[in-house]
Amino acid sequence: MDATCHLEPTWDAGRAFAQREFAGEMVMLNLLRFRPTADYSASPELAPPRPITGAEAYDRYVAHTLPLLRRSGGDLLFMGEGGPFLIGPEGERWDRAMLIRQKSRGAFLAFAVAEAYLAGIGHRTAALSDSRLLPLVELPR
Repeated sequence: MDATCHLEPTWDAGRAFAQREFAGEMVMLNLLRFRPTADYSASPELAPPRPITGAEAYDRYVAHTLPLLRRSGGDLLFMGEGGPFLIGPEGERWDRAMLIRQKSRGAFLAFAVAEAYLAGIGHRTAALSDSRLLPLVELPR
């Protein structure tokens, strides 16, 4: 398994996303791997009084983010517990998967840089040891 952790988009990935043709809604597939204990060293102001798990820190991130996401025109479509793959690399596992709908690429980009959203992103950083984010566009039927 690749030892590189992915918590933020690279500059090239961000540029490719901004240049990709999107018409209307998109769904973002999130695969999440949590730290056993959340690491709030980058955002000590958000740290709880006692240590918590990465999953608990991520739940705080979701509680902070979901109202903002909904106000931006997006929504949480699905959130579920993961585990090892049925088809995929042996030993690879993801703790949680989520599907987030957003009304447009522009709405997603505006949401992702909004001050209110960024105020809680430290919970996400504290929670995750690795992640994947895959933008999906529905195929015509």
